[in-house]
Amino acid sequence: MPVSPRGSLDRRRFLAASAGAALTAAALPGCASSVDSGSGAKGAKETLTIMDVAWTKEDKQKAERALGMNLDIITFDVTKLNAMLAGNNPPDVVRGVGATDVPYFAARDLMADLDPYFAKSDVLKPSDLAAANDVWRYDSEAKKQGTGPRYGMAKDYSQDCMFWYRTDLFEAAKLELPSDTEPLSCDEWLDLGKRLVKRRLGKVKVYGLSAGALNGPLTTFLWMTASAGGSLFAEDLATVDFSSPEALKALTWYLDYAKSDIGPSVVNPNPDGWDWPTYQANRMAMANDGYWFGGSIGGDAKVSEVSRFAPAPQLGSNRVSPCFGGTGYWVPKGAKNKDAAWKYFEYYFGGKLAQDRATTGWGIPSLKSLVPKMPQDTAFHKQSYEVQQRELPYFSVLPVSPYAQMDALNVVLTKVLPDAVKSGTAAGKIADALNSRINDQLARGKELVG
Repeated sequence: MPVSPRGSLDRRRFLAASAGAALTAAALPGCASSVDSGSGAKGAKETLTIMDVAWTKEDKQKAERALGMNLDIITFDVTKLNAMLAGNNPPDVVRGVGATDVPYFAARDLMADLDPYFAKSDVLKPSDLAAANDVWRYDSEAKKQGTGPRYGMAKDYSQDCMFWYRTDLFEAAKLELPSDTEPLSCDEWLDLGKRLVKRRLGKVKVYGLSAGALNGPLTTFLWMTASAGGSLFAEDLATVDFSSPEALKALTWYLDYAKSDIGPSVVNPNPDGWDWPTYQANRMAMANDGYWFGGSIGGDAKVSEVSRFAPAPQLGSNRVSPCFGGTGYWVPKGAKNKDAAWKYFEYYFGGKLAQDRATTGWGIPSLKSLVPKMPQDTAFHKQSYEVQQRELPYFSVLPVSPYAQMDALNVVLTKVLPDAVKSGTAAGKIADALNSRINDQLARGKELVG
């Protein structure tokens, strides 16, 4: 298949790469205009250009045979994508993160509206699309994500604020296991992390809790602020307010987490780079990762035997469980082979490849009709499946500003928070600093978008 069933391992790598593309997109001299679909010389095989993470030779050949076309696979590269978009010669298909990429690119008129293709498709029917695919929708007039045209599709998704935990570490600490049905409060979650951490000679040997989102700390603040009943972004998405009661509560929680040094944070990042190596090595009691993380756990019989899944903790009474990924593909507005791109969409998202992905546990299927194929063959898979199904009603699309890429805003957080934590700066002053720096960046982005 074009992307390994363990392709979610590429999620972290791609998130890091894709961020830069959006950061540089604002510098484009203009928006790419639509170009009619083309099929090349008569009798010649059509070539589809895909910018993606690594493919194997075998996967490429298999896809070419199935599609009846040549594939030109370009490894995702920020500079190259920027140059291709600016030169009106973009790839035909680009891998992207729906939840965070769409507002930025769609607001700049760089994405093709795929609604006409969905309307005619017998394979990818709008009625069969999981609600998470709404992260690929954007209303440019209202500047609102979750409604408007569809600009892409997710290969799978997770509710990324749920968490996994190791029962062996809970039992060793003589702690009650989290509920499968009722979410912990964020304070209870933090307290468990403090009780589960293990230190030796002043250094952490076993993390009690990893509460750092894979795609940066800003998503943690978005989620917790929403749970507390507020919104980090203003209604017009042009400013943030970390000083609001709800956002300040989220910021205070994170400062407590970082100061406690019980898990990876912007102050002390995980040397392993992400949670799985640490969790697998029995050096992490709780990992704040969505259903997709079960793909790694399910591949290790010893770890899966002592692992369970739990609902997303809540900072307040407004229960939300968002998705900050929805990784999939989009088609640039200036792509020359849109019909061929759609043929690839149907092949990748609706055929045997999608069916096979659904059985791996590396994410919730993007099509509702494939949900029954999610693994339920073991006690581990059955428990995680049941917890995930009960969580679905709390799925939400949280607002993301079109005026700056998420990674750029995360850069501000990673510059401000470490020194502030180490110096003991009051939460209110940190909020003021974040408001000033982030809002300056959003204002510059708004000028470019218009």
